[in-house]
Amino acid sequence: MSISRPKRHKLKAEINVVPYIDVMLVLLIIFMVTAPLLNLGVNIQLPQSAARAIQTDKRPLVVEVNRDGQYFLRLGNGSLQPVNAKSLQTKVAAVMRVSPQTPVFISGDKRASYAQIYRAMVLLQQAGVPKVGLASQPEPSSENRHGRG
Repeated sequence: MSISRPKRHKLKAEINVVPYIDVMLVLLIIFMVTAPLLNLGVNIQLPQSAARAIQTDKRPLVVEVNRDGQYFLRLGNGSLQPVNAKSLQTKVAAVMRVSPQTPVFISGDKRASYAQIYRAMVLLQQAGVPKVGLASQPEPSSENRHGRG
């Protein structure tokens, strides 16, 4: 008489990752669908700001962009000079070589397109400006908005 013993199955020491891959793919699809929706409906107005004025010892270099996309350059308290894109880049690069810590600001007309302001930022970056600030008008105080003061 032979007694048959049930065979022992070896335990698998592997992790089944298929369910984890399925979950990961579902999450990926959810993020891909919802990510573009996060930026819709943002209403901003850049020209007015309640930000404090930046205090600096050096005279700033200011690039002004009018609503037609024309550039104007002002160094410190000097006069406003109309410049084209190439001369703006050349003059700013010369200032940055002499004084690399000079603060640089862009003052854009609120009726100017974002692309025009962005183009000015790209020109300044190509001229070697490490940081560019955006200038704005202070928000009117609540007394001035309601006709008081």
